Amino acid sequence: MTSTTGRMFSLDGKVAAVTGGGSGIGAASARLFARAGATVFILDRDLPAAQSVAAELADSGRTFAIQCDVADAADTNAAMRHIIDASGRLDVLMNNAGIGHVGTILTTTAEDLQRLIDVNVFGTFHLTKCALPHMIAQGNGSVINVASIGGVVGIADRFAYCATKFAIVGMTKCLALDHAKTGVRFNAICPARVETPFVTQRITEYADSEAAYRAMTDSQPVGRMGRPDEIAAAALYLASDEAA
Repeated sequence: MTSTTGRMFSLDGKVAAVTGGGSGIGAASARLFARAGATVFILDRDLPAAQSVAAELADSGRTFAIQCDVADAADTNAAMRHIIDASGRLDVLMNNAGIGHVGTILTTTAEDLQRLIDVNVFGTFHLTKCALPHMIAQGNGSVINVASIGGVVGIADRFAYCATKFAIVGMTKCLALDHAKTGVRFNAICPARVETPFVTQRITEYADSEAAYRAMTDSQPVGRMGRPDEIAAAALYLASDEAA
């Protein structure tokens, strides 16, 4: 199957929102969505980072930066109102924003866990709850939640991170079942380690960061970490009509 443009995985005429779009997987996905023809709203708590990605794609005339802390319900509501007021619709929501933490339950404080829940779990909750009524009214849409291999199997020394990523996977499964007949699709991408600023920051938390980097790389079956553009390619497929 191909789109009406004759090009597979086209997003022509679609409106997409990408959280955590200022760097890493989010930025790579925003770039690819825009090049596939979508109008893209790049949401990030770091507005200059989001603006920098939007500026790269200025020639398209269809990329916009919005400052948004996904852990803040008021911020997410305001961002969604802005998108709907500006475009009248939302076809793709990529819940990518997230944070991590190194530690077992014994070294994780309640505050550590709560912060990850606020960003990773409630961030996904807030944006999805805002976007879903609009997608249901349209009769179609695609919500892509970026989870992690840590949401499928446990990872040593990642207690809080895995807890929240398992939550995202579970939320995605329930959303897909609850809304299967509305035309709105829900999928989770669960990457292994991808070389992003997010992962780099985690590595710096180790006493021997060089050894940690080697261990993370060597643990991958392909002998290297993934690249953000590789995850973006999967997201583009899930955003497209071909993934119906």
